[in-house]
Amino acid sequence: MDPIEKAIRNAFEKGNAEDRDFREKVYRSAFAALDRALKANPNLTVEAAINRRKALQAKIAEIETEFVPVAAAVDPAGNGGFEPSLDDVRPGNRGRGAAAPDISIERRNDSGRRKAVRADSLAVEGERDERRARRGFRIPFGRIFVTTTVIAALGIGGWWALQTGMFKSAAQRDTSVRNPMRTTTSEDFIPENEGAPIKPGQVDPSRNWIDVFSPADAASVTAPGQTSAQVMQDASGSFLRIRSGGSDEAVLFDVGQGVLEKLAGKMATFDIIARGADGQATQMSVDCNFGELGGCGRKRYAVGYDRGDYLFELDFRSKNPGSGGTIAVNSDVGGQGKQVDVYEIRVSVSE
Repeated sequence: MDPIEKAIRNAFEKGNAEDRDFREKVYRSAFAALDRALKANPNLTVEAAINRRKALQAKIAEIETEFVPVAAAVDPAGNGGFEPSLDDVRPGNRGRGAAAPDISIERRNDSGRRKAVRADSLAVEGERDERRARRGFRIPFGRIFVTTTVIAALGIGGWWALQTGMFKSAAQRDTSVRNPMRTTTSEDFIPENEGAPIKPGQVDPSRNWIDVFSPADAASVTAPGQTSAQVMQDASGSFLRIRSGGSDEAVLFDVGQGVLEKLAGKMATFDIIARGADGQATQMSVDCNFGELGGCGRKRYAVGYDRGDYLFELDFRSKNPGSGGTIAVNSDVGGQGKQVDVYEIRVSVSE
């Protein structure tokens, strides 16, 4: 089951999935979460953004067929066509060709007299009202998704054109090379690092690094629940061997308030120097909580046995952090108990 379908079905478990209105709310939340993830990634092309929207739309249409079977209803104009409708399968609705029972009911006219009316005539009036309402207000369910996708694509395209300065004149355009602005977002519906995990990055040796963690300062590390953290040493040097207790448990590394104060309002690059323990490759995840300065979203890295640098950049808010923060490291996203050797965590500020 892919992440999109899994997230939608988890949301269904929190309410009545048989209720169409509830399902529509879940689908709208899925689209809203995808929009936030796309806006947080300015390097994403318009084509890639549209493809992700289409993938979500297709998955929702596939899931919806489990709740709304395609009901064939004869076209009242007599052209022999078929129109699938969600309204036709709601409880209590009659089919268009169903005959009214041969019974009489009474209703009063304006003068207060009772007048007997056959139910079949009421059925004709009811179907006329139903056809008027359907022509005036009902929109096919599939058309809603097509319209939403087109509007979203136009909006993303316009936003991309505005950000790249496409609407500016030649004299107004800035042709200098700039680093893209990064924003910090937390994981909501769609993971920030979707698809393959990040591989080790290249480190600029000229940077001035600020120490966040070293094995000599293991007291700043917290291993809650079933997690573990132990200082060890071999030919490669000293390191902290950590193990997560499960797929949701992580070891916490403290980030001092003084360090965060140096990062406030600046672009910072974090570097986690680590390797897979005992010759085993693993997938490591990283989450951050920097208080008033925000978080870093959920990062996922493919960690091999060789020592490597695992980097991520953050554009911090210009605020007083007010307190220290934490970096949470999960040694094995798969929950198989694999371990990671952490040699150092450090951060540098772009000048």
